[in-house]
Amino acid sequence: MTADSRPRLVVLTGAGISAESGLKTFRDGDGLWENHAIEDVATPEGWQRDPELVLRFYNERRTQVRRARPNPAHRALAELEQAGFDVCIVTQNIDDLHERAGSREVVHLHGEILKARSSIDPRLIYPLPRGGIRLGDLCDKGGQLRPHVVWFGEAVPAYGHACDIVTEADLLLVVGTSLAVMPAAMLLHEAPTECPCILVDPNASALSPDWVRAIDAPASQGVPKLVDHWRRRQRLEVPEIF
Repeated sequence: MTADSRPRLVVLTGAGISAESGLKTFRDGDGLWENHAIEDVATPEGWQRDPELVLRFYNERRTQVRRARPNPAHRALAELEQAGFDVCIVTQNIDDLHERAGSREVVHLHGEILKARSSIDPRLIYPLPRGGIRLGDLCDKGGQLRPHVVWFGEAVPAYGHACDIVTEADLLLVVGTSLAVMPAAMLLHEAPTECPCILVDPNASALSPDWVRAIDAPASQGVPKLVDHWRRRQRLEVPEIF
């Protein structure tokens, strides 16, 4: 229980919730993201080999994110917070759809595509309200700007903070993730022993451990139904029948 005595809902969101807003995401099956090899556009080595390709790739993704709109799952979580519930979202996604829906407490494990950061000092981070990043765009210390995202092979700076958040959960809701991406998948094990967990995903029954309540539904259907259930009862609980 948090200091203000309201039960705390921690929500872990993954690619599935953004996919329902039309954002294509990496899948492990073919090792490609928008027809590019992951090694070429989402690794430090790819950045060293061809920074212009990497910048062009993320500029295109940034345009897609700006065109996308929050879906009913994003909006339902924001409405739950606005109704007085204590909600914190930890997302693997690099888009800003949770924020645009109205959620105020969002932790981005893998960075934020609408920001740039210095390639020589990761503390220097710059918002990108419009446009993208070009070769020759420099930070205040003279280093090339790069996307503010965590690439494969890089550390996840926000992971420790996310762990702290999950340890305070009274209920853990996991949405649109395969529970296979590390280290994010390990966050489930940071929750208190008595903390119930719900997974909303079209393949939830096949993905979830026995101790996780599986709801086989897309995020845009399952999350609004859950939120409606909680708002009508004015408490967080795991529904017996859904």
